[in-house]
Amino acid sequence: MASSLVGRDLLGLADLSSTELQELLEMAALLKSQKLTLHCNKVLGLLFSKASTRTRVSFTVAMYQLGGQVIDLNPNVTQVSRGEPVQDTARVLDRYLDILAIRTFAQQELEIFANYAKIPVINALTDLEHPCQILADLLTIQECFGSLAGLTLTYVGDGNNVANSLMLGCALMGMNVRVAFPSGYAPDAEIVEKARAIADHKTEVILTHDAQAAAKGAQVLYTDVWASMGQESEANNRLPIFQPYQISQQLLSFADPEAIVLHCLPAHRGEEITDEVIEGSQSKVWDQAENRLHAQKALLASILEVV
Repeated sequence: MASSLVGRDLLGLADLSSTELQELLEMAALLKSQKLTLHCNKVLGLLFSKASTRTRVSFTVAMYQLGGQVIDLNPNVTQVSRGEPVQDTARVLDRYLDILAIRTFAQQELEIFANYAKIPVINALTDLEHPCQILADLLTIQECFGSLAGLTLTYVGDGNNVANSLMLGCALMGMNVRVAFPSGYAPDAEIVEKARAIADHKTEVILTHDAQAAAKGAQVLYTDVWASMGQESEANNRLPIFQPYQISQQLLSFADPEAIVLHCLPAHRGEEITDEVIEGSQSKVWDQAENRLHAQKALLASILEVV
């Protein structure tokens, strides 16, 4: 059990140490193999201001499988939609729930909740980070290669929240990470520096505009949609800009012959990834999606000290 996580928030991946992250991955693997059985009588609240399939369902099923309860706090049917201050909502929910997962736009809103609520708060996605996704990604990579240290992950596309959290997660686990993106779409500069500080020159955190060079010899190729939630109006304009960053069979040919392909989903086939690749033998996208359940169950169990 990663007992050091009891009662703590997870607002970003850098909230975890390398040891804590490895312990979470080990617990997730045990839960997935059914070699570890846990039970709790706790209540998880889901406060999601953005659409969600995998995050919502995996958190819900994870909590139910742990023996807990889930309340879906749709902002459209709560006082949040009528302008109740975040700090007031946080202090009220703190009196009802045992833990709260929030999916919202601004990282600052998440931090306000965490400051005013005594219960643990989990980042279920903000515009800055998506830490729970990366827990599942690392679990998937570990299943494929046995260990993470020394592997190279290449992310191609928009320098978004997933790219930000991937840099931190890879640095924490001793992996090299390369992010290839078009000019003007770089990952967050502060996150880049934080990831490089964690890597401490032991592994590489590389930014480049050259997708083929970034893919060369990589064990993992990863992508995400070219226009994230809230950027839909930019989608058509982004298509020609991002076309050189599509994961196609050609780009995959530059990677390690045993490379795997990941995508956090939902995918726009024919844009950031071809149908041939996502349905191909090197795609681990569906294992990756399943692992959201196991990784988040481990996270909930660790924070709530489930036994």
